[in-house]
Amino acid sequence: MMKTAEVLKEHSFLERLIGDWSVTAPEMGGGDDWTETVRSLHGIWFVAEGHGRMPDGKQATTILTLGYNAEKGKYVGSWIGSMMDFMWVYEGEVDASGNVLDLYTTGPDFNGEGHADYRERITFINPDHRTFTSSARQADGSWKQFMEAHYIRKIGPSRRTRNGPTKGEYDV
Repeated sequence: MMKTAEVLKEHSFLERLIGDWSVTAPEMGGGDDWTETVRSLHGIWFVAEGHGRMPDGKQATTILTLGYNAEKGKYVGSWIGSMMDFMWVYEGEVDASGNVLDLYTTGPDFNGEGHADYRERITFINPDHRTFTSSARQADGSWKQFMEAHYIRKIGPSRRTRNGPTKGEYDV
C-alpha cells in the first residue's frame, strides 16, 4: 500500500505562493498584465493558473504544478500553456537563503534546433513580490536569462484576517 504524503518543512516555500497575483512580463503579454491564482491541495501540491494575452493578441491560460518529492529529495512540477503542445517537467531545489527555487527542465530549443536545457527560477523579493525568470544553458555551461516576470500579490495569506483569507478559499 502506498504511504500517504505528509506536509514537510520543504512545503513551506511553496505555501508562500498561495494567493492572487498581478503579473508583469513584457516578453509574455501584448502590453497587458497577466493574473495568476495559486492554491494548495492540502499543503502537498500547489497549482498556479495564469491568464493573459500573448504578444499576438490571443488569450492564453497556463497551469503550473509544484510539490516536493521526499523520496527524490527534490521539488518537482510541471507547466502547460494553451499556446504550446509541450509539457514542461521540472526538478529542483531551494537555495540556502530559502528565497529562491531553481527548477530544471529540458524542452524545445526556441531556435528550432532540437532540445535545450532550461532553468526556471522563482525568487521571493518579499512576501508580496516575487520574480520568475527563465534561462537557457549556453555551450559553456553558463545560463543566459531570456525572460523575467514580476508577481505582485493582490490578495493571499500575507493579508489574512483572523477569520481566514479576505477573499476566496485557497486550500481544498
